[in-house]
Amino acid sequence: MDMRAIVLDGPVPPEELRVRRVPVPEPPTGWVRIKVEAFGLNRSEYHLRAGLATNAKFPVIPGIEAAGTVDLAPGGEFAPGQQVVAMMGGMGRAYDGGYAEYTVVPVASVIPVRTDLDWATLGALPEMLQTAPARSTPGWRSSRGSRCSFAAVRRPWASRPPYSPRNTD
Repeated sequence: MDMRAIVLDGPVPPEELRVRRVPVPEPPTGWVRIKVEAFGLNRSEYHLRAGLATNAKFPVIPGIEAAGTVDLAPGGEFAPGQQVVAMMGGMGRAYDGGYAEYTVVPVASVIPVRTDLDWATLGALPEMLQTAPARSTPGWRSSRGSRCSFAAVRRPWASRPPYSPRNTD
């Protein structure tokens, strides 16, 4: 069985990104295969594609986050069809990421979710929700009664909705 995925053989300009047919990955015990419904577009993928990432192995399917449903969990940690998100932990760098119809990730990188959000919205959330608190704490000095607010900034490279391989040919 094969699937569609964007595979990087090395750094490339955006106009050279291509969808390829590759084998659907088989998850070993302790890993989960996710049927990807959507994924976020992050500056991290720009770094990978532009050759600025120092921790990448090529060829690789990029994507440090994905949203979808469990297709197979050999260890039984998740039920088939369960809605999940996955992020980080080497995804899209040390092993293939979310820019595919299926991705295989370690159980520790999978978070079960139950939501009525559409896939495009859910696909953009995992890394964003992880980043906001992490980026707010290095210089944070709080005292009783302190307040903090977060704002989302629309960046030029994220002006399009997250890619969903289910909606392309």
